Amino acid sequence: MTPITIEPGRDLLLVVDVQNDFCEGGRLAVPDGGAIVPVVNRLMALFDHVALTQDWHPPGHRSFASAHAGHAPFTQVAMPYGEQTLWPDHCVQGTDGAALHPGLETGRAELVLRKGRDPLIDSYSAFMENDRRTSTGLGAWARERGFDRMFLAGLALDYCVLWSAEDACEAGFETYVIEDACRGLDVEGSMARAKHRLAACGATRISAGRIARSDR
Repeated sequence: MTPITIEPGRDLLLVVDVQNDFCEGGRLAVPDGGAIVPVVNRLMALFDHVALTQDWHPPGHRSFASAHAGHAPFTQVAMPYGEQTLWPDHCVQGTDGAALHPGLETGRAELVLRKGRDPLIDSYSAFMENDRRTSTGLGAWARERGFDRMFLAGLALDYCVLWSAEDACEAGFETYVIEDACRGLDVEGSMARAKHRLAACGATRISAGRIARSDR
């Protein structure tokens, strides 16, 4: 496959939710989630510009199954903004579970965006909360910095990475999802649906090995 050459002035690596609760032993562990950390670290060394996201929920967040009597994790409820999957309590503000994975080399990140802070609205995408009206400000920040290509890695491919990629495409960014730097939950076929949705929105699925720099 033809390499994709990084152009530092226009390219941003967006690392989504590589947090303890989404890795092995976490409250909402993505299978093999921690395995992406070395891949993401290698990618961060290639890019001049890196942004990170963190799920950052207040206690009792309405996306938690524990906030809905009689409902189990991974069931659906109607919320004012639409259907919501209920999750185990995870990434609660200030807890070890919400911390970035200790092996993640975060020193070169120029932005850490915390999402899901509204107790009433979940937030999968790095760009928009799930009400699809409330912006996180990431798109405007990236445009102000002059970026027009977005490379995504992180957890989980079939939720937060997917929604972030769709919103990046909708915002006009040339969007790449680095598949071997992601893992998915695969809840009732969600990985297959995610790949279909990525193709439909115009995101390109690539491997980390295709990414190169002309000056290295």
